[in-house]
Amino acid sequence: MSVSEFGTALGERALQPAGPARDRRIVIDLDEVSVELTGERIYDSLNFTVSSGEFLCILGPSGCGKSTCLRLIGGLLPAQRGRVVVDGRTPAEAWDQIAYVFQAPRLVPWRTALGNVMLAMELRFGRSGKREREARCRALLDLVGLGKDADKYPRMLSGGERQRVAIARALAVEPKIILMDEPFAALDLNTRHRLRAEVIAIWEKTGKTIVFVTHDIDEALALADRVILMSNKPTRVIEAIAIAAPRPRNIDADPELRGYRDRLHRLFRELEPQAEAAANPEPASVEE
Repeated sequence: MSVSEFGTALGERALQPAGPARDRRIVIDLDEVSVELTGERIYDSLNFTVSSGEFLCILGPSGCGKSTCLRLIGGLLPAQRGRVVVDGRTPAEAWDQIAYVFQAPRLVPWRTALGNVMLAMELRFGRSGKREREARCRALLDLVGLGKDADKYPRMLSGGERQRVAIARALAVEPKIILMDEPFAALDLNTRHRLRAEVIAIWEKTGKTIVFVTHDIDEALALADRVILMSNKPTRVIEAIAIAAPRPRNIDADPELRGYRDRLHRLFRELEPQAEAAANPEPASVEE
């Protein structure tokens, strides 16, 4: 079945929460969303929902607009057409329920790990109640395994440790929704595996809704309640996979997960030639 046939066959199933989050309240809803940037159509009738407490992973070919999707949800980019609803409001109105974790930790170098976590609270809530907030930030550093490193500066921390500080910082503002944009892409394989396990443990403890962008199929299958695959531009959802396997997941040992991985790899192979053709169009012929 081709990519386009997958999209047609799925129909409304690609839009609905599935698996463990099926009966939960919808907190993110993208409905017939279209976006154009510098004359290029990024999305063409993009549709999907995310349920409260769901861990959703977004996959797609390079340049399809995965990160742009987080900008829409976070209110950093308006949709030209369609509707984006976050926690029953517009993204601009729901900003106080959202936190980000980016690919780069973006820590302030002159503040300690504790100071960086506290900075997020200060910017959102002001400086009052310092003692209580410091206690909360220390507890969050404990949660991400850095309780003994609270007084270290970013230069004294490894890449994985800096990213843990960034996760604690996101949790510090008490969001309902955490948007994670390829947060482990710059880390080595062993560190990525450790942080995946830690993020799952944190998600299970806190019950946050997580929307996680990745280009790594195995990472998506290891983490998500549900994986959505996006097409080349103009982008839409062409596949949605609900994953009920218990965590931690061993993809190689699970026939169903191996089947999902094989299917996603096949779809990616179909998308790659289309992406290359779009990026390198044939020059127009000139008649003599």
